[in-house]
Amino acid sequence: MTEQTTVLIRPRRAAWMASALAVLLLVVFTVVAVLLRGSDTGVIFQVSDQVAMIGVGVLLAGASLLFAAPRVKADAEGIDVRNVLVSRRFAWGDVLSVSFPDGASFARLELPDDEYYSVLAVQAVDRDRAVEAVRALRKLHKAARGE
Repeated sequence: MTEQTTVLIRPRRAAWMASALAVLLLVVFTVVAVLLRGSDTGVIFQVSDQVAMIGVGVLLAGASLLFAAPRVKADAEGIDVRNVLVSRRFAWGDVLSVSFPDGASFARLELPDDEYYSVLAVQAVDRDRAVEAVRALRKLHKAARGE
């Protein structure tokens, strides 16, 4: 019986910051919407304006939560990389290496023809978690290539 190892990686600090920003945006836009009708600015604000202001807050909060979406799921066959909006699957045979260049904010997959694909789920701000994630991905890559 072979052991199937799956590695799941998500950014921690970026997700926390995106969540905090989403809450802040929602609170600010809600407070502004509530205060719109009570202010004497010479403009008459209706309930629809308040609802629209809260709606804008919801949209901006949702957009900020997209930065918590990056994820990596890797197994013996390959690696699934979901960045902010796009998801791609790479077979380990198509990946030359998993790297984290000095000064880079994100890890990346080195591909043939001098190309690379950023892995936004492995971020430098996560420090030790990023190091562990790169090591786990390299271990799977090495095992898949028979090295």
